[in-house]
Amino acid sequence: MASVKIGTLIIRTLAKPLATMVKERARQHPRFREMCINLAQNMYRTEIRLRTNILGEAVRPAHVRPLSETRAIDQGANFIAEGFMFSVAAVLILGETYRSSRSQSKRRDSVDDQLEDLTEGLTELRTRIDTLVEKWEVQLNEEKQRNDELARILERVVEIGLRGGWAEFEGTPLQLPRIQLAPRLVSSALANQPSAFQDPE
Repeated sequence: MASVKIGTLIIRTLAKPLATMVKERARQHPRFREMCINLAQNMYRTEIRLRTNILGEAVRPAHVRPLSETRAIDQGANFIAEGFMFSVAAVLILGETYRSSRSQSKRRDSVDDQLEDLTEGLTELRTRIDTLVEKWEVQLNEEKQRNDELARILERVVEIGLRGGWAEFEGTPLQLPRIQLAPRLVSSALANQPSAFQDPE
């Protein structure tokens, strides 16, 4: 709102020298002066009609007193100058709006492209992750089956081994291991024993 007020003030400030130029031209050129006078008179009549319609009074066009020539030239020149400045301001505003809208559309297109690229990247990553997960699940299932098979084989081997060992020792007496004495101990033991051929005393 403040920018609008500042813009209006700038336009009115710049319109004053332009209105002075239009007045000088109206004084020098009769046709331009006539155009300014007609414009000012029409504006004045329209203003009077609007006022009377708002107040509820009926006024005939013939009862409206026209403006003087000098005042009509001044008002017409001021209107032309302010209208020109407002037109320039409107063109500038429209141009800036169009430029900003184009920049926003370009920025929006850039953001859309980036989002599209990110979406494609995420989709590709999800596809790869799903593929890896499926591959790992297959490998885990294969390893689990292999481990189960090895566990069954090991259990069977242990069972067969235990059964075979007990069957081999079944019905067979246990044999004590033979202990071989040293030669010195044997000779001393024989010397201490009495001979069967000696006479007993």
